[in-house]
Amino acid sequence: MILRICLLIFLTTVGTNCRTQTQFPPKTRIAFVTNGVASFWTIAEKGARHAGNEFDVAVSVHMPAEGIADQKRIVQDLLTVGVDGIAISPIDPTNQSGLINEAARSSLVVTHDSDAPGTSRLCYIGMDNYRAGRLCGQLLKEALPQGGKIMILVGRLEQDNARRRRQGFIDEVLDRSYDPGRHDSPGQILENEKYVVVGTLTDQFDRAKAKANAEDAMSRFPELAGMVGLFAYNPPLILEAVRQADRVGEIVIVGFDEDDQTLQAIRDEEIYGTVVQDPYNYGYESVRVLAGLAAGDHSVLPAEGFLDIPARQIRRDNVEDFLAEFKAKLAGTKP
Repeated sequence: MILRICLLIFLTTVGTNCRTQTQFPPKTRIAFVTNGVASFWTIAEKGARHAGNEFDVAVSVHMPAEGIADQKRIVQDLLTVGVDGIAISPIDPTNQSGLINEAARSSLVVTHDSDAPGTSRLCYIGMDNYRAGRLCGQLLKEALPQGGKIMILVGRLEQDNARRRRQGFIDEVLDRSYDPGRHDSPGQILENEKYVVVGTLTDQFDRAKAKANAEDAMSRFPELAGMVGLFAYNPPLILEAVRQADRVGEIVIVGFDEDDQTLQAIRDEEIYGTVVQDPYNYGYESVRVLAGLAAGDHSVLPAEGFLDIPARQIRRDNVEDFLAEFKAKLAGTKP
């Protein structure tokens, strides 16, 4: 009996020692925080998780469904729990600078999709939104060479990306010089010899409001010739309103992002074109950079704090090739 007890104690001790010796340090924890819930971010999540597997870090993805207050709560919860890195697309960078700086004091922080200039974030990962706005303006001028009245529709203008897209679009349509620092008030009517930008309508990510804005634009301006949607959900909702008004082909639609309804409408020649980002690589590169920084590799930081992931114009002539790439990204395959 005594021998059996001694043997049991020995095996328990050995087992405990073995478990101690085979424990591994916790993985680097990285949080990817979006500015809302959308199919765009589903693609970004694929890229973030791919990078998590590739660089052996734990990735969590957070999509605030209720705007800025929800995003603030998510970041504060992450800081309470403790994470090694946070990649965030700030909803209102001016009013969130304190939150971003607070996060940067205890974690590695980068911005993606929409920047927060002047904060302690380490870099911005995404496209040049002013340049992308000009690409969108080029599409509009191709589709509407004779000119006409144009309405801009967007979720909110508090976001850095929205402001820059809008200004780039306006400057291109009105044939202005390249000036990312220019700012035109949303209430102004802006025009040149051919085009008149009659206004900018915001919806605060309310889909019903976004569609109502398109309907209102057609009602207020019966001679409206074009509408541009700056966020992913805007072009499909503009198209719904235009279809119901029986004005497909009469009102030119251009937009942003690779919503599947937008891409199908380009194939069907109901929407002229869209400027696409690369959300997959927003996710992938955000995690890659934070994983490198957490490991002490500062060479992953891009020059001048900007990792440029260029935008592309999609029209009828290249939409099929893009769709093939798009499906690969949704499948989680790195291009």
